[in-house]
Amino acid sequence: MGDDHMTNHTIGVTGATGALGGRVAARIARLGARQRLIVRDINRAPEYPGSSASMAVYEDTAAFERACRGVDTLFLVSATESENRMDTHISAVDGAVRAGVSRIVYLSFLGAGPAATFTFARTHFFTEAHIRSTGVPYTFLRPSLYLDLMPSWVDDHGVVRGPAGEGRVAWVSRDDVADVAATVLTDPVVIAASEETTYDVTGPEALSVGATVERLGRLTGRSIRYVPETWEEALESRRSSGAPEWAVEGWASSYAAIASGELDVVSPTVPDLTGHPAQSIEGFLRRHPSALSHVHV
Repeated sequence: MGDDHMTNHTIGVTGATGALGGRVAARIARLGARQRLIVRDINRAPEYPGSSASMAVYEDTAAFERACRGVDTLFLVSATESENRMDTHISAVDGAVRAGVSRIVYLSFLGAGPAATFTFARTHFFTEAHIRSTGVPYTFLRPSLYLDLMPSWVDDHGVVRGPAGEGRVAWVSRDDVADVAATVLTDPVVIAASEETTYDVTGPEALSVGATVERLGRLTGRSIRYVPETWEEALESRRSSGAPEWAVEGWASSYAAIASGELDVVSPTVPDLTGHPAQSIEGFLRRHPSALSHVHV
């Protein structure tokens, strides 16, 4: 693989109007690679030199197949959580395979497994299994919980509640995940080395939720604390939102996965593939100083 390979190579990017796919599309554009942005709403598709856009939803296999025609490598961002998420993923994968995609880079989740504590991680595992079954070369990216979303766990009163215990997690920024994805999609050396490879993508250190919020409070001057819950307390407190049971269990099980130790992983993927250190909590707050502005204590 050399420069000619990438010159004539088209990368399909899903989720290009979203937080992660949008970051990846912007990075690919800066690198000058050709890309096809596969979006639900063509009017919202970003415009970049060397890019085109096609409209398709994952659930429509035929439309997704048409959108992927001429795409060599597909970056498949996982669908929004839903009760039928597995079927949604299978539909998109089957459409891509029928279109002749020669490689799939799938955005999975850390610790994906059939019996993972985090219920959404189980869906990721079965999606990975389906991709493997197609025989199409693949690369799986398994990021940890997003550092960018951690502030949203803190309510307006500065409290984080959940059954995380003393378990630890290495929060990772979406910028770092996007940098890794762009490298895996465009760097010929990494492409050659990453076939049928799974990368854990994490931040630089693993912290308990209590230690995380203590640091957030110290850095922002706000009073933030962690209040442990039992599993049943977590379910009950989230049911009051009126969300369906699968969503309630998903939210609560993200904390429970921390408690179980399944997310206590620190991986060198970010520095190894991007050449820069993974973003710390301090670095994230320097870039996003208003991340906890909703906390009024």
